[in-house]
Amino acid sequence: MAALAAEVAGCLPQGWRVLGATLAAPGAVEAALSALDAPLVFPFFMAEGYFTRTLLPRRLQAAGAGHLRQLPCFGALPDLPDLIAGATLAAAVRHGLAPAATTLLLAAHGSAVSRASAEATATLARHLAGTTPFARIMAGFVEEAPFIADAAQGLHPALCLPLFALRASHVEADVPEALAKAGFTGPLLPPVGEDAGVPALIAAALQQGHPATK
Repeated sequence: MAALAAEVAGCLPQGWRVLGATLAAPGAVEAALSALDAPLVFPFFMAEGYFTRTLLPRRLQAAGAGHLRQLPCFGALPDLPDLIAGATLAAAVRHGLAPAATTLLLAAHGSAVSRASAEATATLARHLAGTTPFARIMAGFVEEAPFIADAAQGLHPALCLPLFALRASHVEADVPEALAKAGFTGPLLPPVGEDAGVPALIAAALQQGHPATK
């Protein structure tokens, strides 16, 4: 998060201060807020759900952070689908795959209690189906059906994009393990949050959300 914050800051005009914090690290959010006046809060999550609508606002309120604004999450950025389209097409070509004969598998989190992740993934899949020449766009989830191991069965040629903001346990373990179980042999791409174009997207969202730029 610190590295991403530095990259985002590099895409912004002078005078901006960008800090990164994770909800999982005790006191990290509170410490970051204490260093900023009237901050913009950008949730680095793939979908609006419990963490962005309940847990994060609760933490912000408990920290006594006044005059802040919480922006829509990373997964809701309007330009993100086009970035994903370009990145996956470039990856297919880089791996010697013809997009028109290739299936793109979106590996997402999913949830047994919330539809937010699945609905966001379905919306993205529809966008990619209409804007890219991939033969098929499919989705598989870590925590709900269709599970990644089931969705990936028999896909060839194919490549897989993890729809995760950060490289954590799901990306490092759950996704590759599910693909191995399915016998998936296509390329496994880095998570979408690591794309080189992401810092500029976030910087643009921060500028658009700042009252002084309106």
